[in-house]
Amino acid sequence: MATQSIVGDKSLAFGKRIAKCYRYLHDKKRETVMSKQLLRCGTSIGANVREGLYAQSRKDFISKLNIALKEAGETDYWLDVIHSAGYFTNQEFDSLKADNDELLRLLTAIIKSTKERE
Repeated sequence: MATQSIVGDKSLAFGKRIAKCYRYLHDKKRETVMSKQLLRCGTSIGANVREGLYAQSRKDFISKLNIALKEAGETDYWLDVIHSAGYFTNQEFDSLKADNDELLRLLTAIIKSTKERE
Protein backbone atom coordinates (compact mmCIF):
# COMPACT_ATOMS: atom_id res chain seq x y z
CA MET A 1 0.00 0.00 0.00
CA ALA A 2 3.03 2.31 -0.02
CA THR A 3 2.34 5.25 -2.34
CA GLN A 4 2.87 8.98 -2.51
CA SER A 5 -0.03 10.71 -0.82
CA ILE A 6 -1.35 14.18 -0.32
CA VAL A 7 -2.16 13.45 3.33
CA GLY A 8 1.38 12.10 3.79
CA ASP A 9 2.92 15.25 2.35
CA LYS A 10 0.63 17.56 4.30
CA SER A 11 1.12 15.72 7.59
CA LEU A 12 4.91 15.84 7.15
CA ALA A 13 4.80 19.58 6.45
CA PHE A 14 2.53 20.06 9.47
CA GLY A 15 4.89 18.03 11.66
CA LYS A 16 7.74 20.34 10.66
CA ARG A 17 5.63 23.38 11.60
CA ILE A 18 4.78 21.82 14.94
CA ALA A 19 8.46 21.09 15.63
CA LYS A 20 9.24 24.77 14.97
CA CYS A 21 6.34 25.80 17.23
CA TYR A 22 7.74 23.60 19.97
CA ARG A 23 11.13 25.28 19.67
CA TYR A 24 9.47 28.73 19.76
CA LEU A 25 7.28 27.89 22.76
CA HIS A 26 10.08 26.20 24.65
CA ASP A 27 12.93 28.62 23.89
CA LYS A 28 11.17 31.98 23.57
CA LYS A 29 8.12 31.59 25.78
CA ARG A 30 9.66 29.17 28.31
CA GLU A 31 6.59 26.94 28.09
CA THR A 32 7.51 23.27 28.54
CA VAL A 33 4.50 21.12 29.43
CA MET A 34 1.93 22.13 26.80
CA SER A 35 4.58 22.54 24.12
CA LYS A 36 5.71 18.91 24.63
CA GLN A 37 2.13 17.71 24.39
CA LEU A 38 1.68 19.64 21.14
CA LEU A 39 4.96 18.28 19.78
CA ARG A 40 4.01 14.71 20.62
CA CYS A 41 0.55 14.67 19.10
CA GLY A 42 1.26 17.07 16.22
CA THR A 43 4.14 14.98 14.91
CA SER A 44 2.37 11.70 15.61
CA ILE A 45 -0.18 12.47 12.89
CA GLY A 46 2.39 12.09 10.14
CA ALA A 47 4.08 9.13 11.79
CA ASN A 48 0.81 7.20 11.81
CA VAL A 49 -0.04 8.24 8.26
CA ARG A 50 3.38 6.97 7.16
CA GLU A 51 2.80 3.69 8.99
CA GLY A 52 -0.55 3.41 7.25
CA LEU A 53 1.07 3.77 3.86
CA TYR A 54 3.01 0.59 4.63
CA ALA A 55 0.04 -1.25 6.13
CA GLN A 56 -0.23 -4.99 5.73
CA SER A 57 -3.95 -4.88 5.00
CA ARG A 58 -6.85 -2.52 4.45
CA LYS A 59 -7.91 -3.06 8.08
CA ASP A 60 -4.40 -2.14 9.29
CA PHE A 61 -4.46 0.94 7.02
CA ILE A 62 -7.77 2.10 8.51
CA SER A 63 -6.47 1.48 12.02
CA LYS A 64 -3.33 3.58 11.48
CA LEU A 65 -5.31 6.42 9.91
CA ASN A 66 -7.80 6.33 12.79
CA ILE A 67 -4.89 6.78 15.19
CA ALA A 68 -3.66 9.71 13.08
CA LEU A 69 -7.18 11.18 13.22
CA LYS A 70 -7.23 10.90 17.02
CA GLU A 71 -3.83 12.60 17.22
CA ALA A 72 -5.11 15.42 14.99
CA GLY A 73 -8.06 15.79 17.36
CA GLU A 74 -5.71 16.03 20.32
CA THR A 75 -3.57 18.53 18.42
CA ASP A 76 -6.69 20.63 17.90
CA TYR A 77 -7.24 20.64 21.66
CA TRP A 78 -3.67 21.72 22.51
CA LEU A 79 -3.73 24.45 19.86
CA ASP A 80 -6.90 25.82 21.50
CA VAL A 81 -5.41 25.65 25.00
CA ILE A 82 -2.10 27.22 24.02
CA HIS A 83 -3.84 30.00 22.11
CA SER A 84 -6.31 30.74 24.89
CA ALA A 85 -3.38 30.91 27.34
CA GLY A 86 -1.91 33.70 25.21
CA TYR A 87 1.11 31.94 23.72
CA PHE A 88 0.03 32.29 20.06
CA THR A 89 -1.13 35.38 18.23
CA ASN A 90 -4.47 35.07 16.45
CA GLN A 91 -2.64 34.89 13.12
CA GLU A 92 -0.31 32.09 14.27
CA PHE A 93 -3.23 30.18 15.75
CA ASP A 94 -5.47 30.60 12.71
CA SER A 95 -2.75 29.31 10.39
CA LEU A 96 -1.96 26.24 12.50
CA LYS A 97 -5.64 25.56 13.11
CA ALA A 98 -6.41 25.72 9.38
CA ASP A 99 -3.66 23.21 8.58
CA ASN A 100 -4.83 20.84 11.31
CA ASP A 101 -8.47 21.20 10.24
CA GLU A 102 -7.43 20.25 6.70
CA LEU A 103 -5.71 17.12 8.03
CA LEU A 104 -8.82 16.24 10.04
CA ARG A 105 -11.00 16.54 6.92
CA LEU A 106 -8.58 14.56 4.73
CA LEU A 107 -8.18 11.75 7.25
CA THR A 108 -11.93 11.52 7.83
CA ALA A 109 -12.60 11.34 4.08
CA ILE A 110 -9.91 8.72 3.47
CA ILE A 111 -11.12 6.53 6.33
CA LYS A 112 -14.73 6.81 5.18
CA SER A 113 -13.98 6.03 1.53
CA THR A 114 -11.70 3.12 2.46
CA LYS A 115 -14.39 1.60 4.69
CA GLU A 116 -16.96 1.97 1.89
CA ARG A 117 -14.71 -0.10 -0.42
CA GLU A 118 -14.64 -3.01 2.03
